[in-house]
Amino acid sequence: MTEKGIVTSTVERNYILTLLERGKRLDGRGLSDYRPIKIKTGIVEKAEGSALVELGNTKVVAGVKLSIGKPYDDYPNKATLIVTGELNPTASPAFRNGPPSPESIELTRVTDRIIRESECVDLEDLCIIEGEKVWTIFLDIYPLDHDGNLFDACAIAAFAALSSTKVPEIKIDEMGEIEKLDTSRSIKLKEIPVSITTYKLGDFKITDPSYKEEDAGDARITIGFTEDHIVSAQKGGFGAFKSQELMDIFESSFKRSKELRSVIKSALNL
Repeated sequence: MTEKGIVTSTVERNYILTLLERGKRLDGRGLSDYRPIKIKTGIVEKAEGSALVELGNTKVVAGVKLSIGKPYDDYPNKATLIVTGELNPTASPAFRNGPPSPESIELTRVTDRIIRESECVDLEDLCIIEGEKVWTIFLDIYPLDHDGNLFDACAIAAFAALSSTKVPEIKIDEMGEIEKLDTSRSIKLKEIPVSITTYKLGDFKITDPSYKEEDAGDARITIGFTEDHIVSAQKGGFGAFKSQELMDIFESSFKRSKELRSVIKSALNL
């Protein structure tokens, strides 16, 4: 997620590898341990849903806005989902002002894919008039402080914001006009998607990498899970994974996903 070598020198990388040989990391964690996770919802008053996620020192905010629009022709009875993200230079020295960077585009697409492919939102429940009117969900993601593993932090923030979203109740008159009422209801959620990111450093594989560990890494893979299935995967970095390494990562990540999902459920009272 960053321009390689911007924060980690060769000496630091060698030190990180030395620690990994001893089963340790810079912050004292084990190789597969996650940092503490904090989730707070309802932080943006004017949004229909919002959340702030802290994954160690990594902080991400996500917000949801709803509007009434036309459905896609292929899905006349389903709401539309639009995910956007922005990497602001205040969050990391590696981010730059200007048009969306490849890193920003990748982060947005990976987050979009896990939300969309997991089918966590019941989009049919957000249809107003089939083929004519549906709710459009605008899901915006903004990293506030990048200290590693934005992929998993953004996935958590996206789901948490959706889980807190309130949909205005509506009334349709005889002329087909739509009126928003003062009452609201929650979005129906069918799954709790979780992404697990693994970095390869030399011969070692670690989960939930810090900023410096990412910068020192050779390759990355982010896998999206529902309770029972893999729904997405994204490989990054110039290094490669062997077939057996990937099989081991899929198996260990599936176990981590269940643990992470339990943390999310507890934090959101689901």
